[in-house]
Amino acid sequence: MRDQLRDRTRRFGCKCCIWLLLLWGCVPQPVREPPRESRFERLSVDQWPALHDDMDLILLEQAIEKSLLFYQKIPRDRTFPLGEIEISAARLQETLVLFLDHLKSGKVDPVSLSRSFDLFGIRPDPGKDGPLVTGYYEPVLDASLKLDDVFRHPIYSLPPDLVTVDLRSFDPDKFPPGERLVGRLQENRLIPYFTRLEIDGEGKLENSDCHLAWLKDPVDVFFLHIQGSGVLRLPDGTERRVGYAGTNGRPYRSVGKYLIERGFLPAEGISMQVIKDFLKAHPELRQEVLGHNESYVFFRWVQEGPVGSLNVVLTEGRSIATDPQFHPRGGLAFLETTRPRVSKEGKWVGTEPLSRWVLNQDAGGAIKGIGRVDLFCGTGETAEWTAGRMKYPGRIYFLLKKQPL
Repeated sequence: MRDQLRDRTRRFGCKCCIWLLLLWGCVPQPVREPPRESRFERLSVDQWPALHDDMDLILLEQAIEKSLLFYQKIPRDRTFPLGEIEISAARLQETLVLFLDHLKSGKVDPVSLSRSFDLFGIRPDPGKDGPLVTGYYEPVLDASLKLDDVFRHPIYSLPPDLVTVDLRSFDPDKFPPGERLVGRLQENRLIPYFTRLEIDGEGKLENSDCHLAWLKDPVDVFFLHIQGSGVLRLPDGTERRVGYAGTNGRPYRSVGKYLIERGFLPAEGISMQVIKDFLKAHPELRQEVLGHNESYVFFRWVQEGPVGSLNVVLTEGRSIATDPQFHPRGGLAFLETTRPRVSKEGKWVGTEPLSRWVLNQDAGGAIKGIGRVDLFCGTGETAEWTAGRMKYPGRIYFLLKKQPL
């Protein structure tokens, strides 16, 4: 009897081990995060750029004040990345306050600033140009609050069935701040939200009751999505602003790159204006080309604007968008690049150097990678011509108050 009992016990123990091994094999193993890019380095004083600023310094003060408003609303111990370095909101705020003192006293040359600040630059890749600098703007578009035969292409507010999940709230050690998952519920399952083709081509939101306004042209709607904000000029002459409210969570894909790869446009001379002209000249390809970019932007009414990702109003020529995975939100930086020269008639007449202090106050689906910068060029047609042709290599440096030894 005891032998039989031992045999049954041994067999039961073996089965338990097998089940445990099977269960362990089914448990998802932790995914190792890819290492954060380690390319920002503190520069010696002789490596600092000249810091010549080519813009009105009053606008710089205004932009700094906007970042200070942002820091006042968040915990002082919250951190933001500068490459692989974590910077506290307190240090970023103190940097701006101290820099304002230098600015008002006229001591913003490299020698004066280097006594109180460290400057961080990006270690260059041998044989390669600097990171890409582009421009964006706030369009002014004719629109209507009512659907009719002329205004029939909608812009939407956030749909009621769109669900946003803050992944960091589930695992703060694994996910960086702002990492989100967007989708919709279907039979108690979270599935990806509708694509651009499904929304605009199949009318998935036609009965959603979340229409904000209608525009004349689907190409204008698309580029309003790309810019993230705009001024709507209504039939009675009044104007209302819309700002970014969210996205469908789908990946951003460049339609310019798609047009080049398909052989529709040459790579040389590609610009926003060239893409717009092509789409308006080839309506039969419009849905295919625009649908290549699955990302879809939803809007909200705003009193002031345009409003960036920090929920502060952007400053023309001073606000930039970067990838928040690698750049401190609200931080002060110095930008060097090239910009297009535009005549009073809005015509491109060449290029010229650009060098100025900027504030990191926005983000964008297409702005990814370390050192990648999108410069806010302003509102209206002239800003559109400038932003649409701005695509040059550049350099960006972040300024930080020295830490006590």
